[in-house]
Amino acid sequence: MSGQTVGVVLVSHSAAVAASVAELAVGLSGGGAAVAVRPAGGMPDGGLGTSAELIAAAVRSAESGAGVAVLVDLGSAVLTVKALLEDGELPDSARLVDAPFVEGAVAAVVTAGAGADLAAVVAAAEEAYTYRKV
Repeated sequence: MSGQTVGVVLVSHSAAVAASVAELAVGLSGGGAAVAVRPAGGMPDGGLGTSAELIAAAVRSAESGAGVAVLVDLGSAVLTVKALLEDGELPDSARLVDAPFVEGAVAAVVTAGAGADLAAVVAAAEEAYTYRKV
């Protein structure tokens, strides 16, 4: 697995939200050295929603052999990713991550950039649920 890093895909109902969270996560990670961070937001026509085709393409693009952590924003994004996983339309190494979208994305990209394996990237993103703000 030398030279390979875990990819991160950010699925949102909005292309702008997915792209902005990707930009934020990469920026806060110090550039996300060699981490493939791919937004998959909205519909192919630019409207709001989730597109199985855009998600599958983003996951394939982010896969380098080390796995892909897939973070989602809202309910139907979860359902779309689950359906893609169940139908075998995503690589076996793709994992749907139960994490807050923004905080989890930052944690995933930072951890992947440090060279961690998929299990550690998923754990770091999921741990973001424990981040207290007050």
